[in-house]
Amino acid sequence: MPAPRTVLLTGAAGGLGTLMRELLPAYGYELRLLDVVPVEGEPGAIAADLADREALREAVRGVDAIIHLAGISLEAPFEKILRANIAGTYNLYEAAREEGVARIVFASSNHAVGFTPRPRAEDPLIPVDTPRRPDTHYGLSKCFGEDLAQLYWDLHGVETVSVRIGSCFPRPTSVRMLSVWMSPADCARLFHAALTAGDVGHTVVYGSSANTRLWWDLSSARALGYEPQDDSERYAAALVAEQGELDDANPDHAHLGGHFCTNPPQWPH
Repeated sequence: MPAPRTVLLTGAAGGLGTLMRELLPAYGYELRLLDVVPVEGEPGAIAADLADREALREAVRGVDAIIHLAGISLEAPFEKILRANIAGTYNLYEAAREEGVARIVFASSNHAVGFTPRPRAEDPLIPVDTPRRPDTHYGLSKCFGEDLAQLYWDLHGVETVSVRIGSCFPRPTSVRMLSVWMSPADCARLFHAALTAGDVGHTVVYGSSANTRLWWDLSSARALGYEPQDDSERYAAALVAEQGELDDANPDHAHLGGHFCTNPPQWPH
């Protein structure tokens, strides 16, 4: 499909949102920014909560597509996850439906399949259709988001690419992250592909760079036109020297979701 011109970026003040604010305009997008808190350096950004359905409808009015990053990105009590990630995502999809927005890129997560056993070197890559096994209430909310996206495609014709993001930071910070890391530049490449590929319906993809230690199958992302350029392996020697290789006997290393399965980091707000 032709590249959308105006894209609503929710969660624009967050870590990933900040990175995408810097990188996506180079692809020709005009970003409309939304977050529950003010976006630093962006006086024109929309400050609105995902619970505010009228504000959401106004925010999506006239945009060509949406990249939905907003919500809680770590574990939290279910009531908070319910409000921000489940009801909030529903509110966004309803606003998109009401305003005729044709394409959404939904920030899903590897934590939707976090209790999948971690593959060893001899194992095949984890396919995108592996059974979902969320590791947290957070991961559960991402399963909901993927199902919501499927419903809105089947029922209303709203297309979505659900991106099961690994870890998107300027550089990996753990040995586990060597397998799931997505460089910010590759993230922008993947989002651009997700916004411009034709006839996606509802497509689920894994989001990472072309890592030497990759755990999951990127074929559905590549089918959109995604061509990752980065590999975490250049950081491997230093991280392994500091932390050691992953240990099969360590419960934190047993599953795809890592320590989210044993002692998940808590949302600080």
